[in-house]
Amino acid sequence: MSSGSSPVLLVGISGPSSSGKTTLSRLLRDIFPKTFILHLDDFYLTDAEIPVRDGIQDWDCIESLNLKDLREALSYIKEHGKSPPSLVSKEDQNSVGEHGVPEDVIKELRSEVQHLVGEKNWDTPIAIVDGFLLFSEEMKEIREMFDARLFLRTSYDTAKRRREARSGYVTLEGFWADPPGYVDQIVWPNYVKDHKFLFNGEDVHADLDERVCQNLDIKGMPREAEQNMSNCVQWGARVLEDRIKQI
Repeated sequence: MSSGSSPVLLVGISGPSSSGKTTLSRLLRDIFPKTFILHLDDFYLTDAEIPVRDGIQDWDCIESLNLKDLREALSYIKEHGKSPPSLVSKEDQNSVGEHGVPEDVIKELRSEVQHLVGEKNWDTPIAIVDGFLLFSEEMKEIREMFDARLFLRTSYDTAKRRREARSGYVTLEGFWADPPGYVDQIVWPNYVKDHKFLFNGEDVHADLDERVCQNLDIKGMPREAEQNMSNCVQWGARVLEDRIKQI
């Protein structure tokens, strides 16, 4: 994909809360040239508009998102190959943990990518969209906009431990900290409801349903990449490299 074809490669990275989506996105940005990130978390409604369920605000459902603005931003990116100038990320103010990937792994991947883009005369920007709900059936219209779809996974125990270790999140109007029991009451049940269709037997701890994922062109994180960001970034880089080779 050299100059004169599509202005961008639009990549969606989705999965449950605390599965490593933002960390992987930032690492891939460090490896691939002309890469920028858009965060689904930058498309929440105002704090007052977030739906309340059983007395608790639910930030982990589709109704909490401004889908109109998200569609417009993705359409702008697909047309112009860059992020809308009016979009200022709040998500970049939220910290992520240490990724633990050795620098030599990053250097090796960067070298591979440099060789590939030179060989393919690749000068197209890559836009990575990182979000917890990009591939659900309710987000079908959004899901179909992506040129590549990477789905991360993690166990309930790991998601709960990581999520509860976070201090909170910068929001449109302030700061949000999860109340006690939020993972069990809101985060995990929503994840299961929205993503069980991707798994064998609708069990999110089972293997991904290969037929469903193939039909939707979703690349699922291999088991060996769970809780191992070195394996995860190597897998993610290979997926994008393969996509570039196909064009």
